Amino acid sequence: MQDPNTDVIQGTLDMLILKTLSLQPLHGYGIARRIEQISRGTFKVNPGSLLTALQRLERSGSLDAEWKQTENSRRAKFYSLTRAGRKQLGVETEDWTRRATAVARLLKADG
Repeated sequence: MQDPNTDVIQGTLDMLILKTLSLQPLHGYGIARRIEQISRGTFKVNPGSLLTALQRLERSGSLDAEWKQTENSRRAKFYSLTRAGRKQLGVETEDWTRRATAVARLLKADG
């Protein structure tokens, strides 16, 4: 039997990052771990994809970032949601819900 795919669904990484950061500011590794924890291991975030998404979200004004010390005294870039990021999260959540509902209807169709 094939191992289940744990890749984040294309197009949803930004939404998952925004949702994770709506709970609290985190550094990149913390974001990846939180997504994995909350999804109960269903999603694992590729570090390269995460970095690219964080840079894109920061450039777009959805995230603020600042260098801080981690719990184990390492320097890391911590990201937090901006007002624009909260608005984007709302839009993406509505869009995702609409699409997921449509897919569920298709999967339940009898004929």
